[in-house]
Amino acid sequence: MLHGRPVAVLGGVRIPFCRQNTAYADVGNLGMSVRTLGALVEKFGLHGQQLGEVALGSVIKHPSDWNIGREATLSSGLSPLTPGITLQRACGTSLDALITIGNKIATGQIEAGIGGGSDTTSDVPIVYGQKLRRRLLEAARGKTFKDRLAAFKGFHLRELKPEFPGVAEPRTGKSMGDHCEDMAKEWNISRDSQDELAVASHHKLAAAYDRGFFDDLVVSFRGVSRDNILRADTSIEKLATLKPAFDKNSGRGTLTAGNSTPLTDGAAACLLSTDEWAAAHGHEVLCHIRDAQTAAVDFVHGEGLLMAPTIAVPEMLARNGLTLQDFDLYEIHEAFAAQVLCTLRAWESEDYCRNRLGLDAPLGKIDPAKLNINGSSLATGHPFAATGARIVASAAKELKQRGGGRCLVSICTAGGMGVVAILER
Repeated sequence: MLHGRPVAVLGGVRIPFCRQNTAYADVGNLGMSVRTLGALVEKFGLHGQQLGEVALGSVIKHPSDWNIGREATLSSGLSPLTPGITLQRACGTSLDALITIGNKIATGQIEAGIGGGSDTTSDVPIVYGQKLRRRLLEAARGKTFKDRLAAFKGFHLRELKPEFPGVAEPRTGKSMGDHCEDMAKEWNISRDSQDELAVASHHKLAAAYDRGFFDDLVVSFRGVSRDNILRADTSIEKLATLKPAFDKNSGRGTLTAGNSTPLTDGAAACLLSTDEWAAAHGHEVLCHIRDAQTAAVDFVHGEGLLMAPTIAVPEMLARNGLTLQDFDLYEIHEAFAAQVLCTLRAWESEDYCRNRLGLDAPLGKIDPAKLNINGSSLATGHPFAATGARIVASAAKELKQRGGGRCLVSICTAGGMGVVAILER
């Protein structure tokens, strides 16, 4: 992007994000994607138009979901000649989808495209254990009834016990919350500071809804018009009553259900293009994606699972000749309040910046008044593959309303990775 054609963000849309097993419990990824993509088509008058590509993502999906990017496109109102692709990088999925579309625009492969994603933690794939799966495959290969019956010799009812998608890192066996507890202890992040960040997220999101900021960004679905995780009346006192959700025994646990993102269903998408395509089709450019970067950490051998953005950001800043303070907005995905605070503390640490990042000095502090000013994942929820597109759409609108500026987008992901980007108007 940095050296190619400018990549314009024209806007985005999403459905309200909903807590697991509530409004969207029986919808699934395809249904949420179709509603969101269709709303984006409606918003920009794209009915029957052929775009260069639709890239959607999904983290938790059924094998029957097939290629959600293509299937949702075929039901969206776009021309069926529009290609579609599905990709996945855990929590960074839809930001990666937008980067994929942006890079194709920057290199001249396409003129316009859509990036986004959906995720459900309600309609999850449930499978049988390996032993029964092998029996079923062996039976399917059998040429006679006797052969097929022989596959079930020694069968026991316990083989019918289903397997659910795991929530733990396969390399460590620890959940993301467990890993973040380790980070909070390493960086001495207090429970009070986490609760304060969570309460602020809810209050800022509620205020943004009340002033109409999301009127053209969120479309109702299944009778829901606002994120149903949002608690406008939450307070430090209320969050202080919650017990630790991960480290329940040491007496030092600080992550709770209130300062951690709940399991969530939802979808979001954004329209990108060249400046010329936008002008020719009568669309305003809200901002441009200036650059993006990914990074990974060795969390298996002790690095913080969610610290990869601390590495990706300085690499991207150096390439663009920017400092951490050269931004008007900071959109740091709130997987956990502790993770955001660990990231900020790392950038302020002389030891970390010198010895881990190879810098001569700390990146420094950011102005807290510029951080997640319209609320973020602790209040909206976090459908894994939808968060990036939600953030880009909101940040692009905010930059437009301000008449200009620069936004840093930072998303940590499972697997010890991070995806970051610069938006500019």
